[in-house]
Amino acid sequence: FPSGFLWGVGSSAYQTEGAWDKDGKGPSIWDAFTHRKGKVFRNETGDSACDGYYRVQDDIQLLKELKVNHYLLSISWPRIMPTGIKAEQLNEKGIQFYNDTINSLLENNITPIVSLYHWDLPQVLQEKYGGWQNISMINYFNDYANLCFEKFGDRVKHWITFSNPWAVAENGYETGEHAPGLKLGGCGAYKAAHHIIKTHAKVWHSYNNTWRREQRGMVGISLTSGWGEPVDPHSQTDRDAAERYIQFHLGWFANPIYRGDYPEVMKIYVGRKSAQQGLGTSRLPTFSVQEKTYIKGTSDFLGIGHFTTRYVLQKNFPFLQVSGYHTDRDLAELVDPNWPAPGPKWLYSVPWGFRRLLNFIKTQYGNPLIFVTENGVSEAAQCTELCDEGRIHYLKGYINEILKALNDGVNVRAYTAWSLLDKFEWNKGFSEKFGLYHIDFKNKDKPRYPKASADYYKKIISANGFPNPREVENWYRKAMDSCSSTHQHLTADSLITHMEMVTEIVLPTVFTLCILICIVLLIFYLRNHT
Repeated sequence: FPSGFLWGVGSSAYQTEGAWDKDGKGPSIWDAFTHRKGKVFRNETGDSACDGYYRVQDDIQLLKELKVNHYLLSISWPRIMPTGIKAEQLNEKGIQFYNDTINSLLENNITPIVSLYHWDLPQVLQEKYGGWQNISMINYFNDYANLCFEKFGDRVKHWITFSNPWAVAENGYETGEHAPGLKLGGCGAYKAAHHIIKTHAKVWHSYNNTWRREQRGMVGISLTSGWGEPVDPHSQTDRDAAERYIQFHLGWFANPIYRGDYPEVMKIYVGRKSAQQGLGTSRLPTFSVQEKTYIKGTSDFLGIGHFTTRYVLQKNFPFLQVSGYHTDRDLAELVDPNWPAPGPKWLYSVPWGFRRLLNFIKTQYGNPLIFVTENGVSEAAQCTELCDEGRIHYLKGYINEILKALNDGVNVRAYTAWSLLDKFEWNKGFSEKFGLYHIDFKNKDKPRYPKASADYYKKIISANGFPNPREVENWYRKAMDSCSSTHQHLTADSLITHMEMVTEIVLPTVFTLCILICIVLLIFYLRNHT
């Protein structure tokens, strides 16, 4: 890779911090969502998650082991502003927590890349105003962002306004799979996205006008998108469907920011479906001329999250009274059964799709500066998998495609592996594991153990890429050897934890039962003698 290329790992606040109601933190929509039965796999919550709130120094030690250049973290809005409203309350303990975290990272020569929003909206704003359905979020979020610039901007030089806003809008306000769990038909996702895009632009302008000259930082957005490949590349209808797949996913947010408006194909398709429903206006909101000008150009870099690829073909959905995002696109998604799927069946390893996505961005948006903000794979094995061979092959394949994209002239400056730790995976609970480090969640201390992929990724960072095939193969063998010995430690630690549990729970229970039996026998004895 080029000299100066940046390597890092990432995580997010709700997925790792825990301490959901400690030290003055207010509730988030994810606290409320996970506390409702039936919303998350096995009714698990992020109440304690990885206990990251109490383990900052331990986790920075892991970052030092990996020798990363940067760490991507998010700030929990309700941790520093419990109700989400600046005028009502600030939480100094929350502000101090992030100050200490940022300082510790910098003391260890690790650059913080900070996301202002990785999905944990203050619950008060959802209850009072309907969250991202309400235009008032723009000013509330801008106040929050400016507080962060004021408190942390002297040291943080890379800001992300929103991480994966597609999921916030689509999963939060249309399918209801994510917090706040609303199913608002064909308008909910589009309305939420519209307000998020306007909010992003306002925050960028705030930084540009008030903070940039003094702090000299950068503000961008992180958009997650798969790649869509036409099933038949010779079919114009399949090629058009694949184009729609990308435009409805990445283009939905990137096009307004880089070109000033929603993709033309989105406007046409959503408008047509809305007219078929008998609606007077399109379900896709419109930007005024002034808004288009205000939004265009509001990104100093483009964060890209990417996990997998789909084959796409044309599919006409019959007229539906209630149409929505998925039926608006008139397409179907397919996968190749031969694609490797190291973990859950939604996440297939298709490295070549990444290069195509990066080249699409280069062509569509004027070759912007790109930071890869999320890329990784989960394993869904119920048993502990420290020798994560599938993740090693995934990382090698996807990182190699970035190298090819660089040679194509794509302007990629940084790569962020997702993620540092096994953590709470939203509506999937703890069933999917993305971490380079395993956490034994059954142990109250939640110890961290390196997987083989941690050792392998560390070698990529040290070599700034791949030196030669023989050495890379040697990395793989050493990583697999190291995970075997780590597995022995984990097994021994698990046995000790089990024994401690026996000592703490079983023995007192048995002792109590013995006393009760003795009392019963004594009563019988006394009765018989009287």
